[in-house]
Amino acid sequence: MESGRRTVAVILAGGTGSRVGLSTPKQLLKIAGRPIMEHTVALFQEAEVIDEILILMHPDHLDAAQAIAQRYSKVSRVVAGGETRNASTKAALAALEDFDPDTKVLFHDAVRPLLEQRIIRDLVTTLDSHEAVDVAIRSADTIIEVNAADEIAQIPTRDRMRRGQTPQAFRLSTITEAYRLAWLDPDFVATDDCSVVLRYLPEVPIAVVNGSEQNIKVTEPIDLFIADKLFQLGSVSAVPLGSVEEYRNRLQGKVVVVIGGSYGIGADIATMARGFGAEVHAFSRSQTNTHAEVPQDVEAALASAYAASGRIDYVILTAGVLNIGRLAEVELEEVLDGVRINYVAPVIVARLAHRYLAESGGQLVFFTSSSYTRGRAGYSVYSSSKAAVVNLAQALADEWSSEGISVNVINPERAGTPMRVKAFGEEPAGTLLSSQAVALTTIDVLLSSLTGQVIDVRREEPGHAGMSRSAGDANLIAEALASLTEQSE
Repeated sequence: MESGRRTVAVILAGGTGSRVGLSTPKQLLKIAGRPIMEHTVALFQEAEVIDEILILMHPDHLDAAQAIAQRYSKVSRVVAGGETRNASTKAALAALEDFDPDTKVLFHDAVRPLLEQRIIRDLVTTLDSHEAVDVAIRSADTIIEVNAADEIAQIPTRDRMRRGQTPQAFRLSTITEAYRLAWLDPDFVATDDCSVVLRYLPEVPIAVVNGSEQNIKVTEPIDLFIADKLFQLGSVSAVPLGSVEEYRNRLQGKVVVVIGGSYGIGADIATMARGFGAEVHAFSRSQTNTHAEVPQDVEAALASAYAASGRIDYVILTAGVLNIGRLAEVELEEVLDGVRINYVAPVIVARLAHRYLAESGGQLVFFTSSSYTRGRAGYSVYSSSKAAVVNLAQALADEWSSEGISVNVINPERAGTPMRVKAFGEEPAGTLLSSQAVALTTIDVLLSSLTGQVIDVRREEPGHAGMSRSAGDANLIAEALASLTEQSE
């Protein structure tokens, strides 16, 4: 018997993807630069309450699952799944038969890659008081029950209706006993594990914790599109560290190149990364005569950083220009300048940074604007360029994933930067996100496993799904800057 009471996440990835209409199993389709199931594995890898991960994979694609598993330390085994959901659960239980009966087990669909950490924590905590727990959300639609002729037979009261999701969580002894009884029943059929407990162990109460509308299951072709858009909108964020020492441990010896590093967010990233012990090379138009839209300038900047440090781990492009005006009325050169700096420059930086990041398995970071999701009058060139940057990052994350290169985009809300002041003048104190908070989030992203994602950065607001920055981060920022001052003395 395995020693200790552990918490195990079982990822069910046995589907074939027939409803999506592709030959590749849906769990291996890529969203935001990674296979769907890899996003799911990463969620449980990052969950502090999870000790171990077991993957149940379609027998024809075990090699693909093994390739993903080797990148995540909590994955202990990859097991061939069965022909049905219940058969896969049976295979998982067989793999866990030597574990302590009180082991907490969470069964989760591999094609639900947008699960929130809060749900995982709630499930594990609720297993302290219950032997079985489901995840569900309220139904916004009226549920109808039909007869064999597709006529309405009953309309249940909507207030008590819920839509079930996964994970479903159990004490190992409970789910094992439920399935033992189920397999003795020749008429056994079920679409989920809680229904097995409900039918064969009716005396066991099944608790329900609140799920999330974003915890969608990728089943139909439209689900791929929706999931991709949810990733774009920053549904998943980097996990901030808690102290300067933690940042220093992770950044010590890393080489960071910031293009656009003379003022604003770029300068703050450079300053903060140095405070955390990284070796930083900052380039800009004003200080080093480096034009991000000029290939020769970018090539020379990267070459000089590599020559000085022997490697480049991160390349961050913050250079941008905000020109406001009606497209038919602004000067053509102003239009072209906006396209060159806001879009051509990211393309050039990506092309030239590739060989350095492929060598280090590093990360490329771009910046976008909230206007990328919807063009607005007066921002036609700016908004469309920023939307193109998002698309570019996602494409490169996919294109470069086999080389270990991550590509992400930071999407800050209105931030107090010189570029914004130039465009809009002084604005009321407290209404803007600080550029230092954006810089700290950028470093969080550098230290994360994210790729192909747009990370929203917002001032702390209740219920916001992106990366919120609170006043408490000011202490961490101050410590980083103080650390840099001490190093220079």
